[in-house]
Amino acid sequence: MTESAATPSIADRDLSSEKTTLLWLYVLHGLAPFTFWTLAIVAMIIGAAKHDDVRGTYLDTHYGWLSRTFWFGILWAVIAWGVFWIFGLLTLGIGMVVLWVLPVAVLIWYLYRVVYGWLKLSNGKSIG
Repeated sequence: MTESAATPSIADRDLSSEKTTLLWLYVLHGLAPFTFWTLAIVAMIIGAAKHDDVRGTYLDTHYGWLSRTFWFGILWAVIAWGVFWIFGLLTLGIGMVVLWVLPVAVLIWYLYRVVYGWLKLSNGKSIG
């Protein structure tokens, strides 16, 4: 038996364990807003450690999706909170109420991406 015949290809190997890990990473990201984003940081650390295990599979796209969601989420959150505080302090009053829209929009965007990715993963599909 040749070595290539004995070693399953990336497409043939069982990815159920890696898929379960990734599902849990989506759960951690989904709960992150309620833990001051601590669980998102934990998920990113675990994801960085596990990502190499799935290179070249459909699961690879999910790690990239979660990473972009995390980093762009931080970027948009910093911008939203900066705008909130700068303009909120200048307008005091109705401006403070209106400016809550930006942080809430970032939260909705973040949770949408987590749910969308989780649904794609649950159906065994890649993202992209």
